[in-house]
Amino acid sequence: MKNFALIGAAGYIAPRHMRAIKETGNSLVAALDPYDGIGIMDSNFPEANFFTEFERFDRFVDKWHRDGGKKIDYISICSPNYLHDSHIRFALKNGANAISEKPLVLNPWNIDQLKVIENETGKRVYNILQLRLHPSIIALKEKVTKELEKDPNKLYDIDLTYLTSRGKWYFTSWKGNESKSGGIASNIGVHFYDMLCWIFGDVEENIVHVKTADTNAGYLKLKNANVSWFLSVNFNHIPEDVKATGLRTYRSIIVNGEEIEFSGGFTDLHTRSYEEIFKGNGFGLDETYSSINTVSNIRNLDPIGLKGDYHPFCKKVVK
Repeated sequence: MKNFALIGAAGYIAPRHMRAIKETGNSLVAALDPYDGIGIMDSNFPEANFFTEFERFDRFVDKWHRDGGKKIDYISICSPNYLHDSHIRFALKNGANAISEKPLVLNPWNIDQLKVIENETGKRVYNILQLRLHPSIIALKEKVTKELEKDPNKLYDIDLTYLTSRGKWYFTSWKGNESKSGGIASNIGVHFYDMLCWIFGDVEENIVHVKTADTNAGYLKLKNANVSWFLSVNFNHIPEDVKATGLRTYRSIIVNGEEIEFSGGFTDLHTRSYEEIFKGNGFGLDETYSSINTVSNIRNLDPIGLKGDYHPFCKKVVK
């Protein structure tokens, strides 16, 4: 049984990490979040120590080890994106491996520094890249790999659309602050870029067509694919037929005219991620570099408007 601490315990994604810790037979020793409305703890680890101040959490982690001769093996990080880097460093320097939500960090040079600290401490950093464990995505990778073995120069045409509606709260929270979330591409798109690069190769060209507070869209040329992508948190961009069903989210990946169905199968992927980490198959710093580099570049590129191979949904934004 491994001992865990968790940072960001009141956030949306934290219950999936608590469940993963519990379902893999491990123990949550301590949790931290500045928000104290955290009844979710009762369903998972009611005996875990809980802190609302980082300084007291820091003291506990250090004191618990010294007084009890025990060890916190892993620290799970579900804090706001801009704090991941600092909290990963905290984990490593306290003798724990880090398991962080996406995006691991906001910029590729942060990864370079974390590699140095990994080497200094002998501990590892793992990123939750759950799409790599999704059955439909694994099947797509296997199919593409076989096709590329026959024709290494084959190019795929890909249309990626991800719309996940958010209310006014989003833009008041840290998620609406680009300096804290990394912007739309980092906040809701990074795991899609990871999946595409994992299957179709590294980015060779990166163009942004639309960049607003609630929408990013652009074009990626990968080694073996041309990708037209559109990401938005604006409900008005949801197709009318989807709105009619009462849904507020629309997810679509079309590869060479064929829709890849992966709307289900997400419920246990965090537990699967933890299982793979314990088997020695977790996704480390090298695996996350390409997607972080991609979103960092998107953040710093100027949009060119409706030119070239832009996604058709761009016309919903730019008239």
